Amino acid sequence: MSISATKVLANRFRIHTRFRRAERLRKLAMERPFLDGAHTRLLLVSQSHRIPQSQIFPFHHYAKDLKRLYGAQVREIDISSVLSGEPAKAMGANVVAFQTPFDIEDEKLWRLLDRLNHDHPKARMVYLDWSAPTDLRNAERLDKYIDVYVKKHVLRNRLEYSQSTIGETNLSDFYSRRFGVDAPIRLFNVTPDFLRKLVVGPSFATAPGILPSLLGSPPPLGPRPIDLHARFAVGGTAWYQLMRAEAEAALSQVSDLVVIKGNSVGLARFLVEMQSTKIVFSPFGYGEVCWRDYEAVMAGAVLLKPDMSHIETNPDIFVPWETYVPLKWDLSDFDDCVRQLVTDTQLRHRISRQAFDVLHRWLASDNFAKAMAPLFEPNSIQNIP
Repeated sequence: MSISATKVLANRFRIHTRFRRAERLRKLAMERPFLDGAHTRLLLVSQSHRIPQSQIFPFHHYAKDLKRLYGAQVREIDISSVLSGEPAKAMGANVVAFQTPFDIEDEKLWRLLDRLNHDHPKARMVYLDWSAPTDLRNAERLDKYIDVYVKKHVLRNRLEYSQSTIGETNLSDFYSRRFGVDAPIRLFNVTPDFLRKLVVGPSFATAPGILPSLLGSPPPLGPRPIDLHARFAVGGTAWYQLMRAEAEAALSQVSDLVVIKGNSVGLARFLVEMQSTKIVFSPFGYGEVCWRDYEAVMAGAVLLKPDMSHIETNPDIFVPWETYVPLKWDLSDFDDCVRQLVTDTQLRHRISRQAFDVLHRWLASDNFAKAMAPLFEPNSIQNIP
């Protein structure tokens, strides 16, 4: 079907404007020292890429809430500046929340920690894990150096962190077993003491390109000529490629419907397509939670993806048949679920609107600041057994 070039251009401008705003907030936070008399001085040590910045942006967006609740001033420095020895504008933080590459080598990690402890002695140390998989691969290295570990989504049953997997994650384990992929057995050492430091933060809902739309009006419920949106990459590691290939093959079951597939369009067009779509199919990536989960809600489409009952994230848009539609992991119910949704307009409207409302209410409140209480108040961590 044809896609309006005008809408794509308007979306491209909107995306550019939102990222420019995020860049301005980040630059401002990086250029200023802490003001005298600040009760709490929070320094974010961040990475500049799109995925890590989705975890950083809400600290700037909700800076007024953080100041009101905890007396916090928020400043930022790029991890590359810290590792290169560049002097920081903001010194003497009493809370340091830092990101790293998920596979950072020991030498760089120890150098980073040494520098942060030198510049911010006795600061409360917080690790911000932005990575897609649910594993806690840095737990053993970081345990004795940090007070809080913030992750965007975790396994609901924490006991699963004591189980070995084929490959590094629960997903590599499941799909390696399913497709007979040979890979090393892994077990990351995660102690009960470490799990007590674990805080579940928001996922991509707080990204600069998504949060503003979710704070606005709900998407219109008008005609949607595309039945199913299913643009996703297939190539990758062995288990990932087989998982995605199975998802791609499932599309043949609904070849009589209007289906958008492939993986070669820009973000602006991608989002415009979703705005004309009834259902967005979001298979797992290297982790369960994906950008398109939130982009689907933002666009007013129904999110369809493999069952997420094992995942905890905040806010939760993975309530079966209330905010998304779950599939069996073998996709054996794919055809039935798609056809039910295509024919039941009222059901689609209810699910898509409820998902939007959950995110809208959470983002329009001070819930982000409250969720980050453990960064500032040691006794506020609450754990699920």
